[in-house]
Amino acid sequence: MVDINYELYKVFYHVASTLNFSEASKQLFISQSAVSQSIKTLERKLDQRLFIRSTKKVQLTPEGEILMRHIEPAMNLIQKGENQLLDSSSTGGQIRIGASDTICRYFLIPYLERFHKAFPGAHIKVVNQTSTKCAELLRNGLVDIIVVNYPNNHLGTASSVLKIRKFKDVFIAGTPFRELKDRTLSFAELLRYPILMLDKNSTTNEFLHHVFQQHQLDLVPEIELTSNDLLIDLARIGLGIAFVPDYCISDTGDELFLLRTKEDMPARELAVAYNEHLPLSKASVEFLSYFQNESI
Repeated sequence: MVDINYELYKVFYHVASTLNFSEASKQLFISQSAVSQSIKTLERKLDQRLFIRSTKKVQLTPEGEILMRHIEPAMNLIQKGENQLLDSSSTGGQIRIGASDTICRYFLIPYLERFHKAFPGAHIKVVNQTSTKCAELLRNGLVDIIVVNYPNNHLGTASSVLKIRKFKDVFIAGTPFRELKDRTLSFAELLRYPILMLDKNSTTNEFLHHVFQQHQLDLVPEIELTSNDLLIDLARIGLGIAFVPDYCISDTGDELFLLRTKEDMPARELAVAYNEHLPLSKASVEFLSYFQNESI
């Protein structure tokens, strides 16, 4: 086993995170030459080249990328431990929550408001990512709790999942497709029209493709985006038929309507998940308690 000082790994983490020796030196409050010397020492001790340096840019070598995949979760866990030691009994410290824009806007806001009123001194950090990316953030210790669409094949075996609300996905269209308003369409018939949906990095995209494949249908969307709100706007002006969760359609108004389908769309759930192998701050435990009585 190689005896390597923690500070060398700390320097490596900051350089690998920024890919900039100067920026890393500012974050670490040491000179740039000290950063460079630390990296050289670490490379010598590991007998591996970790960075490719040029006058224009710095990038990780394949060996450096392997090391970073292990160092990043470790650094985050250390930081999390430090933060918990600094937690006060009255505020509960900080909480890092991962959720998509849609879930934040249409579901989480009342819970965040309630928590803020109960613990005004607690620091709340919300990271907006897709449900797929949130699972990765949780796995790497970059967030404490995630609120995601479920099922989610990207949740690791260490994740504890609390299902809190059922919902259904729906197809919506605007007045340019008014002739479909009173019809009941099969999935096959829907494919004759332009389909608007979330992109391939989302669990919603995976879910809809899976549903259509179960009916031996190949779904080729017209437009893929990262925002359900934008999908709704595009459906409203007639660019196609949008596929969105029903909880973000509070009022379709006169410009939008729900389409009826012959096949039943399977229900999904919203779920709260946390990594059972990582310690939770008091703030995280308090926030989780809001959902204990609402689980399904």
